Amino acid sequence: MGPVLIIAIIVVLYFLTCIRILSEYERAVVFRLGRVLSSSKGPGLIFVFWPVDRAVTVSLRVVTLDVPPQDIITKDNISAKVNAVAYFRVMDPIKATVEVQNYQYATSQMAQTTLRSVIGEMELDDLLSQREKINSKLQTILDKQTDPWGIKVSNVEVKHVDLTEELKRAMARQAEAERERRAKIIAAEGEFQAAEKICAAAKMMENTPMALQLRYLQTLVEIGSENNTTTLFPIPIDIFKALQSKNK
Repeated sequence: MGPVLIIAIIVVLYFLTCIRILSEYERAVVFRLGRVLSSSKGPGLIFVFWPVDRAVTVSLRVVTLDVPPQDIITKDNISAKVNAVAYFRVMDPIKATVEVQNYQYATSQMAQTTLRSVIGEMELDDLLSQREKINSKLQTILDKQTDPWGIKVSNVEVKHVDLTEELKRAMARQAEAERERRAKIIAAEGEFQAAEKICAAAKMMENTPMALQLRYLQTLVEIGSENNTTTLFPIPIDIFKALQSKNK
């Protein structure tokens, strides 16, 4: 075997070792003599000429980040455990490799601190009732903080708020008292409206005395239809008026 053939075989083997195949969702950030190239490579077949080049593979798929439960004290001094989930993806592989050491770990830590700071500025009632507002605020802040790393945070959702048993019982008593208060207010409003209608009806009958007589006869008809064995003796109301006038 001649030296030319040996060199050719070595060259072929070297080129074979330089071949890299990247999937559709992967990009390679290539460092040539320590300096990053202007653009990432991939997908498909690429060449990484070792030892001159060094390649770092970055995935462009959406990453689901589970934010662990955080012990948070709300604005109204209530302790709670809150966890969340964040969805992000790498938009610029070069920035995600050069600007930060480990972008997934850095994003996780940033999400935890952002969750604690945002929830700490809100009261418990707002935390339980304004989930969409909190999620939007978390997403905006986290996306702005990770933008220099070439990362896009698409969504952040608060999953669960864990409260102590004593606080849950206190909230249940508060809700029960609130329902009783509303029931009493509704009943009082009904009595007030009924009194207004009765007063209006009394004024109308005062202006039209015949209406009172007709109402009296209608009441007799209703009683007779419900209890057929009842015997009624209708007495004209004018008799009482005559008696009142004599007493005066």
